[in-house]
Amino acid sequence: MTLKLTVPNMACSACATNITNAVKTVDANARIQADPQTKFVSVDTQASETAIKDALAAAGYPAA
Repeated sequence: MTLKLTVPNMACSACATNITNAVKTVDANARIQADPQTKFVSVDTQASETAIKDALAAAGYPAA
């Protein structure tokens, strides 16, 4: 499943890396595209949307 999320707190490439790492803690095989300019994150994962959003929130990047 592909999740399309907006992460308002994502401001730079380091944030994108942190978001990628947070998602990988839930699903190591997930494919993530995070764009700091648009604040858009696309996650291709087998994990639930709730698990992904919880991981992002725990990392300080709650999805809107």
